[in-house]
Amino acid sequence: MIIQYALRRVVAAIPVLLGILLVTFVLARVIPGDPCRAILGEKATEAVCSKFIEAKGLNKPIIVQFGIYAKDMISGNLGDSYRLGMPVTRLLIERLPTTFELSLAALIVSVILGIPLGIISAVKHNTWLDVGTMVWANVGVSMPVFWLGLMLAYIFSLTLKGTPFWLPPSGRVSPEIISTPFYQVWGWTLPESGLWSAFLNFSGRLNILNALLTQNWALLKDSIAHLILPAFALGTIPMAIVARMTRSTMLDALGQDYIRTARAKGLREIAIVFRHAFRNSLLPLVTVIGLSFGGLLGGAVLTETVFGLSGVGRTLFEAITARDYGVVQTFTLIIAVGFVIINLLVDISYVYLDPRVRLK
Repeated sequence: MIIQYALRRVVAAIPVLLGILLVTFVLARVIPGDPCRAILGEKATEAVCSKFIEAKGLNKPIIVQFGIYAKDMISGNLGDSYRLGMPVTRLLIERLPTTFELSLAALIVSVILGIPLGIISAVKHNTWLDVGTMVWANVGVSMPVFWLGLMLAYIFSLTLKGTPFWLPPSGRVSPEIISTPFYQVWGWTLPESGLWSAFLNFSGRLNILNALLTQNWALLKDSIAHLILPAFALGTIPMAIVARMTRSTMLDALGQDYIRTARAKGLREIAIVFRHAFRNSLLPLVTVIGLSFGGLLGGAVLTETVFGLSGVGRTLFEAITARDYGVVQTFTLIIAVGFVIINLLVDISYVYLDPRVRLK
């Protein structure tokens, strides 16, 4: 049943993804700006720009350009980056692991801190703990990510320099740390092309996973140290949202009849809170966490810029500025696919969290 439901959702998502691709394709070309001068510079002559536009096929009608792009995409050719002069597929494999690792770390921070804060706030309702937690949550939602990132870098990288609490201000790994992909350490031969080659390339660029698979503990320690500040900066807003959602759903659950019955039976308060109230609050919470992860994948541009990380968000912003259409289209589509997959996983998880839910 779950497999059939997943297949139906995937098929239903295809028109949505095509619509997103079409809208992105058209908007990228109708917004003001000249891709030739954005990439080659303002001093590029008309003759040079004419050759550039003709070479890239930008002189054809938009519908013809979209047809050519869709045909190439079906065949696995996502085109080249105008700005960097490299295949978009290669650029995606290089940049996506950074954003994926950062987003996952930020999500872990938001869940580890947000859920306990929400539970404490609900259990200690209308006390100073509740008020303090909600004030912190409101501050977290309102705090600009770039400002928080700069403050964290200033405190932990400059003020605390030379102390055990010092943390690196930028980058994914220190220059002296060598990260050798696990497939090379294991002696595997990487195929020249194909999905397996792309998967291995992508996995080998996930520093923490690569460190665990190769038992490179120096790389693991250094990668985690570099992730702490950007993950906390990026995870602050979803942490506040998770805390508020946890508090709201927990307050609703704690006011139900079955909770009063559990208390009347003499169950311990900790069992009532976690086994009954929290468990029945998971459905909306899982939805918020899933959507937060999708938002983190596409919204890390400020965090990546502040901490010097070359990920999807920063690359997408630079591509939009430079009118690098191939990169804009592909990266937007990847973010949309990420949302579809996350929503599908969230829906499937409902069956395991609440047996009363049936996927239809």
